[in-house]
Amino acid sequence: MLRRPRIEERDPYVQAFRAHISAEDGILLTGNILQELLDGLRNKKDFDRLQQILEPFPLVPLNRGIYVAAAEIRQRCRFHGIQAGPIDCLIAAACIDHGFPLLTSDRDFTYIAQHSDLVLPEDASGGL
Repeated sequence: MLRRPRIEERDPYVQAFRAHISAEDGILLTGNILQELLDGLRNKKDFDRLQQILEPFPLVPLNRGIYVAAAEIRQRCRFHGIQAGPIDCLIAAACIDHGFPLLTSDRDFTYIAQHSDLVLPEDASGGL
């Protein structure tokens, strides 16, 4: 249904996701993450199913300060020779602003974390 055809139970990201989803803190999304997940689907049935699955996950509110912080993160990365996308920087800024770690398998965020206060859980990122 998603971009990965098969999910490996031993994958550290899968284990971290399961730990967070069963914990009290749960999982939150930004609107652009929701959109990206839904955009990746090939048919209406999968789209509707995933939309229903994701419905309980709250969306992180974004404000002007988060957008400004995202631009600052992107400039800082650019200064250090890292090409960080504007949406990735927005996701990072939202996590930083709200004090949430970011659970992702996207290695671009390891570079963003090196030049910002973004927190990546060690169990999922392999300590990167």
